[in-house]
Amino acid sequence: AHPPGPDGRAWPDGVWVVELAPVREASAVSEAVLTVLGARETAVQGSPGGRGATAGAPPADPLDQLAEHCGQRRMLLLLDNCEHVIGAAAELVEGLLTRCPGVTVLATSREPLGVPGESVRPVEPLPQDVALRLLAERGAAGRPGFRVSDDPDACAEICRRLDGLPLALELAAARLRVLGPRQIADRLDDRFRLLGTGSGSRTVLPRQQTLRAVVDWSWDLLAEDERAVLRRLSVFSGGCALAEAEAVCDTPDTLSLLASLVDKSLVVAATGSRTGSAPAGMRYRLLETVGEYAAERLAESGERAAVERRHLAAYRELVRVGDPELRGHGQTHWLGVFEREHDNVRAALRTAVDHKEEQEALCLVLAMSWFWQLRNHRTDALAWSSAVAALGPDPFEEPVRPAVPLTEPCTALPPPWSEDQQWEARRGIRLMLLAGSDDGAFTADRPGTRSRLRAIVSAYGPGLPQNCRQPGTTWFFARLMTGDLPGITETMEELVLASRAQGDSWHLGLALMLRAKLLNDRTEGLIRSGLDADEALALFERAGDLYAIAESLSARAETHERQGRYEEAAADLERAMGCCARIGAHAQIPLFKARLASVRLDAAGAADDQDAARRAEELLVEAVEENAVHFGQTAGTSRLLLARRYGRTGRTDLARAQLHTLESENPYARRALFGGMVSGLHGWLDCLEGEFDRALDHLRLAVERFDRLVFLVAPHLIVGQLPSAAWAKTRLGDPEAGARLLGAHARHTELPEGIGLHPFPPASDTEIQQHAEAVVRTALDGPAYTRAHAEGRDLTVEEAAALI
Repeated sequence: AHPPGPDGRAWPDGVWVVELAPVREASAVSEAVLTVLGARETAVQGSPGGRGATAGAPPADPLDQLAEHCGQRRMLLLLDNCEHVIGAAAELVEGLLTRCPGVTVLATSREPLGVPGESVRPVEPLPQDVALRLLAERGAAGRPGFRVSDDPDACAEICRRLDGLPLALELAAARLRVLGPRQIADRLDDRFRLLGTGSGSRTVLPRQQTLRAVVDWSWDLLAEDERAVLRRLSVFSGGCALAEAEAVCDTPDTLSLLASLVDKSLVVAATGSRTGSAPAGMRYRLLETVGEYAAERLAESGERAAVERRHLAAYRELVRVGDPELRGHGQTHWLGVFEREHDNVRAALRTAVDHKEEQEALCLVLAMSWFWQLRNHRTDALAWSSAVAALGPDPFEEPVRPAVPLTEPCTALPPPWSEDQQWEARRGIRLMLLAGSDDGAFTADRPGTRSRLRAIVSAYGPGLPQNCRQPGTTWFFARLMTGDLPGITETMEELVLASRAQGDSWHLGLALMLRAKLLNDRTEGLIRSGLDADEALALFERAGDLYAIAESLSARAETHERQGRYEEAAADLERAMGCCARIGAHAQIPLFKARLASVRLDAAGAADDQDAARRAEELLVEAVEENAVHFGQTAGTSRLLLARRYGRTGRTDLARAQLHTLESENPYARRALFGGMVSGLHGWLDCLEGEFDRALDHLRLAVERFDRLVFLVAPHLIVGQLPSAAWAKTRLGDPEAGARLLGAHARHTELPEGIGLHPFPPASDTEIQQHAEAVVRTALDGPAYTRAHAEGRDLTVEEAAALI
């Protein structure tokens, strides 16, 4: 008991603390309060009015005794640790508050009392900074000289993984007498052993001496159906929504049981993040310590396999149903759902792979593939596609099983699938791997690649619906690589025509957008590319797919840029950035910003506006800095553009530094198409610095890195190296070769007659070509230059590249 103090005006009759932890029987709760208050004397001696106890009379009711004692007193009654006698405590408190208006009760418990007028104040886990301070203080008390700052990462991990729970942190601090912070953090997967016997104080209650005892205490207070829900919740990763909790826990009244577990502080309920226009719903999760304990109980119960199977089915259905919505007006909402549940989907995939549930695993990966692309989860896409592909036979190994027409994607229905659907899903996974492989497995000229491409071609015949759906569109490019189609123009024409015939507007838009991007790289395709981009944009606007809208705007911006319409290009890129921001496609924004800066640099150059050029360069630097957190080909593009800008303005050291950073940080910088672009820029910088032998080495490496697909799809990249090579060749004493290279460059960059369009190549390309031409003309007389230039015009791209 605490007599009145400075705050006596609030509770002039004192503050009284009743520790209920030792109380074992509900009937003893009132007796414990009577004892602390000293109210038994009232029962023996009678009331203040003089009525004594009568011999042989039945004993007075404890609540009546308490009410009589408290009467009109103004006091605070603190009931500590009510959870194991919650019913009796609630009955006592309600009776007292009803009959004693001057009494205030403060109760601590792992669940609310549930009495009228109760105001619940949840005790949250400690914030990280407070948890670290507690660890530092308790650690230093047991191990003099201990400082959190000596190993801040390990200490932060301890606090985070112990959920900021004060008692758990006290137990961990006690272990600092024999273990370092990193050793403790590394052993938290076995936390109940780590923070077991010997880690706690001998003077505290037994249930507070070890971490397991703390959680055992809560578990023992649960009803069996509450235990079932708690242990089944352990299969979730990152929490769950109510619908999935009900599907996985599979109990008659999961909602009520969840509410009870929330009240008992064993489940954390929090409002989820809002997704699009949809209201945020509640999510439920276990603290890590509770989750590990519940997982142990689930394993002991013998029901883990069945619960994991329900979890797998629940999340397979979530992503299977949600996948089509990622291409329409519900895109923003469903992107939020997929991102929020990504950890659960990974857990479901692990279950499917571990148990060799091939169809389930195939369905999950195919349904997740577009989300992975939209949010740049490339590592997940490749890792899970590889793991799932290994569950079944390779559909492109001889003898190749021919595909049959499937009007709907495999994920239109849940497993079990027919045999034809399962084989189609296997093909889809392998095509995803081929198209997205780090080592360029789809495009590389290496042994085995061509035979694999032929197998893809033979598996799919013309007119199959799946040829026009991702990832089946790979079939058209396989035909291009094997020579079945004569060129990229014919390939894209066939893809667009087939997509129109299928009547799938979204995939028609995709085919048109892809063709627009490819034709932008070919001078004769600029008019067609603009029309394709416009049609694709209209289709995607009707569908409501913001990501595809952004990509279509990007394609159209490139068309505008190539035609010198810089304002229109800038407007499209700014709108594309806005679309990406709305759906959280953050990896794309710095790329579009870098392209916007490049467009503004060209516009400033055309207008001879130095202030505008300076602002555009600042924007480009900003894009590079933002892109530093992203890796991949899109991330490197901004550095390439900045390196070119520095080179054009005489800052070759800064340009080289950008390329070196790119090569050290980005795995793409030494591979295929992207590696060729990096090597080509090095060669141009070598020319600017007068290192012509080194320039040719870099330019030859660029051509070597540009594989067969680049020659077929993007020959302009090879053609773009010819002026630098002409410059270097001339300076090294072979101006005739330089003139031939310039002739080849002229032939492969000019428009056919009568097209009615004038291309505007990037200013840097024009500068390099003009400088190279001046160097070669200085070294050759007029007739010799004209003759060699004419010879170069007869060269194919491959023949011109061989001259380097």
